[in-house]
Amino acid sequence: MPAMSLPRNDLKVRQREIHFKETGSCFDSTDILKIQHRANSTSGQARAGGHESLPRKLADPAAFSLCRRTSKESPRTFLKKGTGTGGTDVRPATANAETKIISKPKTKMVDYQAFAERPNPPNTEFRRFYERGDLPVQIDHGGVTNRIAWKVDIQKLDFHHYLPIFFDGLREVEQPYAFLAEQGVYDMMSSGWQKVLPVIPQLIIPIKTALNTRKKDVIVKVLKVLQVLVVCDTVPEGQHLIGQALVPYYRQILPILNIFIRQNDNLGDGIDYGQQRRENLGELIMETLEYFEIHGGEDAFINIKYLVPTYQSVVIT
Repeated sequence: MPAMSLPRNDLKVRQREIHFKETGSCFDSTDILKIQHRANSTSGQARAGGHESLPRKLADPAAFSLCRRTSKESPRTFLKKGTGTGGTDVRPATANAETKIISKPKTKMVDYQAFAERPNPPNTEFRRFYERGDLPVQIDHGGVTNRIAWKVDIQKLDFHHYLPIFFDGLREVEQPYAFLAEQGVYDMMSSGWQKVLPVIPQLIIPIKTALNTRKKDVIVKVLKVLQVLVVCDTVPEGQHLIGQALVPYYRQILPILNIFIRQNDNLGDGIDYGQQRRENLGELIMETLEYFEIHGGEDAFINIKYLVPTYQSVVIT
């Protein structure tokens, strides 16, 4: 008896389409245009703080040898009547204004690549865990500003697991990830310094990765978090232990601060309306270094001075 052919079922289970490969979630709110541009420029292997997408400036061979690059002469490059200087340095004014050649402003390439922004792909651990529903946080839309509604008591959280994840989300620039990560870090640090102190070694890599992006808004955010971090144990029973625990990791944190320490906004007699938000990068870096020295113990200044030579001590001896 011939085998009966089974009817084709069009309702079979199909694999869910992954829209964004950064997190594997169809609910990811990442801008797809940014992801496609980043994938085309770095072949999908973008790393936070990497140097792959920096603009390259062509090397001048005259700087390394006696050879000089000259332009190719054309048959039309000869002197015409009335165009010479007559042996003087004064050039005669052209009679016809239409013949005056107006040179276009040259587009200046950034010579100092240390200040150029590095790639910041949306592949943070915070985004991945948040979209899987593994983080006990949600936004509380109420009042004047948004707040975080914790689903569990903060004191019951495993800081060794959750605090590095929230610190990794500090380099997020898209909402709601940027707000949740930043506010979550502040809430966990204010809950008790005894649980923050043992996790300091796990926070260095996320802090260094965020600073290596060289994005001004990300660096400002990280500096404000660092200032709160070193003073979160300045309670009557505290002994500035967190500031002392950060001293061995200055080699990972301070090099980026040394690059941007002179990034002050010189407005002359203008008004800087960003002072209230404390967004002046140079002043914020100086404040952070002063916090490090005051709360870092007796070995803090010599380590700061080694990595930031222009820094001057503020502690009166």
